[in-house]
Amino acid sequence: MTDDPRSASSAAAFPAAPTQAVVLAGGQGSRLRPYTDDRPKPMVEIPGTGLPIIGHQLNWLAAEGVTDAVVSCGHLAGVLQEWLAEAPLPLRVTTVVEEEPLGRGGGLKYAARHLPDPDGAWYATNGDVWTRFSLREMAAFHAERGAVATLALARPRIPWGVVETNEFGHVLDFIEAPLSPYPVNAGVYVFGPEFAALLPDLGDHERTTFPRLARERRLAGFPLPQGAYWRAIDTAKDLTEAARELAAQTGP
Repeated sequence: MTDDPRSASSAAAFPAAPTQAVVLAGGQGSRLRPYTDDRPKPMVEIPGTGLPIIGHQLNWLAAEGVTDAVVSCGHLAGVLQEWLAEAPLPLRVTTVVEEEPLGRGGGLKYAARHLPDPDGAWYATNGDVWTRFSLREMAAFHAERGAVATLALARPRIPWGVVETNEFGHVLDFIEAPLSPYPVNAGVYVFGPEFAALLPDLGDHERTTFPRLARERRLAGFPLPQGAYWRAIDTAKDLTEAARELAAQTGP
């Protein structure tokens, strides 16, 4: 068996994928009440799985090569910290709690200070996302474009049926819950080592840091591969749909 020169050149071209991540898990999840009356949003269990949302996230991160995660807590932080302390986790986890609300950008910056390798690239994910795709491919995409930050892009299904017409106004078809023609921020990121310094101490990075990087062409968008699973868990209906989709994937 001979070495594939293409593999060697590819390995030399791109740095190793990140092995550290931040999980933003401080949201109150008001639209998920009553599930979030006594627990933070990431601690809500996906029906039929026996695991909360954050358990699925940490398993996925570990499967993608992440060895260390910083979980940023907020609402009912003690419940999340207690579960993390007792659960059999597949990676090392550190928790941080904001003493006062810092906003999404400030919270991300505060959590990033606790990463084990401040000079290394890192992933980040919102605590209410349940997804499965190759983070390693996303990291390679990020490196290939020389980006400072890369966000995953999803195309969720529109919750209504739509009507397709031609240029004369004739109705051609009715399409139930089609994919959105526009991508949305999927809440999963790859950040270069320099990104944390660009974040605000207080405020929202999507209104400050991201627009600046976009103007400078240093922000990239990675389209999720066709067939990749992605769902943001915002409402009780999302929980039901996630359980149904999982059952369809695993079969009888």
